[in-house]
Amino acid sequence: MEQITKSLEKNCRILDDKIGVGRNFDVISRDLMIGGRSARLYVLDGYGDDGVIERIVSFLLQVQPEDMENTTDMDQVIRRFVTFGEVNAENRLREILTGVFLGKMALIIEGFDYCALIDAKTFPSRGVQEPSDGRVLRGAHDGFVEVLLQNTSLIRRRIRDENLTLENHKVGANSRSDIVLAYMEDRVDQKLLEEVRRKIMKIDVGSITMSQESVAEAMMAPQWYNPFPKVRYTERPDTAAACIMEGFVVLLVDNSPSVMLLPTHFFDFMEEANDYYFPPLIGTYLRYIRIAVFILSLVITPIWYLLAKSPHLVPDWLQFVTVEEEGHVPLLAQLLLVEFLIDLLKLASLNTPDVLSSSFSMIGALILGDFAVQARWLVPEVLVYMAFVSIASFAQPSFELGYAFKLMRVVLLILIAIADWWGFAAGMVLLLVLLFTTKPIVGRGYMYPVWPFNKEALSRLLIRKPINRDNS
Repeated sequence: MEQITKSLEKNCRILDDKIGVGRNFDVISRDLMIGGRSARLYVLDGYGDDGVIERIVSFLLQVQPEDMENTTDMDQVIRRFVTFGEVNAENRLREILTGVFLGKMALIIEGFDYCALIDAKTFPSRGVQEPSDGRVLRGAHDGFVEVLLQNTSLIRRRIRDENLTLENHKVGANSRSDIVLAYMEDRVDQKLLEEVRRKIMKIDVGSITMSQESVAEAMMAPQWYNPFPKVRYTERPDTAAACIMEGFVVLLVDNSPSVMLLPTHFFDFMEEANDYYFPPLIGTYLRYIRIAVFILSLVITPIWYLLAKSPHLVPDWLQFVTVEEEGHVPLLAQLLLVEFLIDLLKLASLNTPDVLSSSFSMIGALILGDFAVQARWLVPEVLVYMAFVSIASFAQPSFELGYAFKLMRVVLLILIAIADWWGFAAGMVLLLVLLFTTKPIVGRGYMYPVWPFNKEALSRLLIRKPINRDNS
């Protein structure tokens, strides 16, 4: 590995070229005299804390030549003349460049073959306001941001225990992005932790431009045909802290406000932070409501389509589900059309300016409502059932799981159109096969605690138990 030398001229020539002095407008280099020796300072504009850098430089400029007479290495310079706390000596060129690009200040001095890396950076960031997809009525209203150190601080604020471990790794040959594993040393499954470490070490990519999603895809086994999410995300520090206390490994990626909760099982998506900000009975009730919505969002339109196709099999007390007047478009096409239109409206809403959001909502309602029914493109029953499905999708804490259910719902509709009840049965078998063959990133099977069966873990999922010393 290439290292710097005692020659300031040679070091400056290498660093100027690698960092891009004169080529990058935001690279600042400044020549100094420290104790009668020539020195150069490198820092990225926009990262360095001006006030801290000014105090450090003003102190270094006051160092006299006689003060440097008995100073033989950079470690002595740091101990005697650098008052800032976060500083270390480094001579590996790759680590120096990574440090500068991370926002650290690099100081090289004539006669020393080590560089002082001073962590006097400040990252531009937004406030730690509550994430939009994890709101609670009561409880904390802070959320993770794109700055890794702020995120780890939010966790440490909640867990003040010596067993909390924050383990740093760097991933990406070009991006050198920081990844932190957060876990409780005395509670984590050591085999699971070692498996997570091994998968991180095996990541061989140039950069992780999509942050946690890039890391997740690099760690998981290829199953492109399986829509079910293999990892659970959260932007809530309280949820991450609770998972850490339960023995999970939380994976934080720099530049991302979402953290990964490992291991992830299918039934983990039934839980939500709101369950624990209400008394146990209400929390259990909310959990069962969520489970019922999960099931209904998957099967309500396929079952209705199945009954609408065979009205002669519908008993009298269920006659209200049949279609009174068919439209010009077949029912299957209507259901699929509304499925795709809802996704289209979601995508369009992401790019709609706030000042036009009200107009967009009115146009969308007219297109999917009155106009479509009057033109006999859609029957009212289709709109009613698809409206329920749309509302139910927002009751799910995971967007990925919502889209997995959507794809399975479409498959069920197509199979019913082909083979009626046999198609519905085939679709449900396909669903179970996909669930039981899904390979999570780490840990037990995807359907744990049903398979392998664990009575205690299943009980905790079905019933929101009171907080006590053993169930924190």
